[in-house]
Amino acid sequence: MFLDQVEIYVRAGKGGDGMVHFRREKFQPRGGPDGGDGGRGGDVIVEVRPTLNTLSAFRPNQEFKAEDGGNGGSNQKTGKDGKDLVIYVPPGTMIYDAESEELIGDLTQPGQRLVVCKGGRGGRGNQHFATSRNQAPRMAEKGEPGEARRLRLELKLIADIGLVGVPNAGKSTLLAALTNARPKIAPYPFTTLEPNLGVAYVDEETTVVIADIPGLIEGAHRGVGLGHDFLRHIQRTRLLIHLLDGLSADPLADFSQINAELALFDPDLARKPQIVALNKIDQPEVRERLPDLSRKFGEQGVELMAISALARINTRQLLLKATHILAQLPASEEVEPALPVYRPPEDARQFTITRVGASEWRISGAAIERAAKMTYWQHDESVRRFQRLMEKLGVDEALRQAGVQDGDTVYIGDEFELEWVE
Repeated sequence: MFLDQVEIYVRAGKGGDGMVHFRREKFQPRGGPDGGDGGRGGDVIVEVRPTLNTLSAFRPNQEFKAEDGGNGGSNQKTGKDGKDLVIYVPPGTMIYDAESEELIGDLTQPGQRLVVCKGGRGGRGNQHFATSRNQAPRMAEKGEPGEARRLRLELKLIADIGLVGVPNAGKSTLLAALTNARPKIAPYPFTTLEPNLGVAYVDEETTVVIADIPGLIEGAHRGVGLGHDFLRHIQRTRLLIHLLDGLSADPLADFSQINAELALFDPDLARKPQIVALNKIDQPEVRERLPDLSRKFGEQGVELMAISALARINTRQLLLKATHILAQLPASEEVEPALPVYRPPEDARQFTITRVGASEWRISGAAIERAAKMTYWQHDESVRRFQRLMEKLGVDEALRQAGVQDGDTVYIGDEFELEWVE
């Protein structure tokens, strides 16, 4: 099954927890704090694997999670870093944030990698909190949560040449004639329900990749028929072979219709170079109308090439002509990776306070929620450190201005419930 769009959920690994521990050895009853740090959580990485050509390996709403970091140990032992999770995708995969629809990356080159979620850092052990005034801190940090997001993967096939035309024009037959691809072929419209790729060997040193795009009909740019799902696969091709059905009632009208659909979907498609080929020249009725069709297309400034994909008449000449045009195209026409997406830095110190009941309040904000998740609530010193952070961020003063009263319940994000005490 060919699949070219899918939405998945990815989560990086959580950092390991730091440890509260004190050195206890013979003759050293007060060896001091030696709680180790937690290890870093694993990242989620998307990597291009050139042997793939579909997203069929992904299930809709599939979840991927990197490994968590190991917890810190005694004697200043640092926890093991979590393993990165690598997700393999085919060349031409575009990655979007499913919620904001922001483009995160456009992966086109084999081996190209993109970190889509960074793992959380490991929490610090109590060895880091020792001071001259507090030489036995009972305080440490839990690991930082890893990043999580929903991603939409969209595949745009990467090919040198795209075959376009109306249904049943013979594109799949031509692909089979030019390459080793074996697409499904039958004499009825919409045989091709998915794009097919093939590699054509021009000579010992030259190969070109050809994509057979399902037949386009009027209204394809609006999603009619199969058009909307597959028009995007033509966007990355450098050259189009516009195949016409020689038995069609009006090949010139078919030619105009397909070009109009391409331009309406993406104006850049209308500017791509085209080779126009009239198929089924092995049929007597097509040979009879060839002079008239050549004259009509010539009046439009279009050179018409006559071929037969089934009988393989002039197919080699068509491939050589396409290869010659590809060699003449400027380098700017080649597929290049998209520029990095700029994102303004998020102010992690920002927070919002919302009243959710008569005596209930909710605090939301990246820094305060992350700090709450990294706090050991069972250790009084860790709780006091969290209170100092609230004061430093201005949360305490903002709550007072909002009208918080002694005994009110204060929620931090969706996980933590505290009582306000003056």
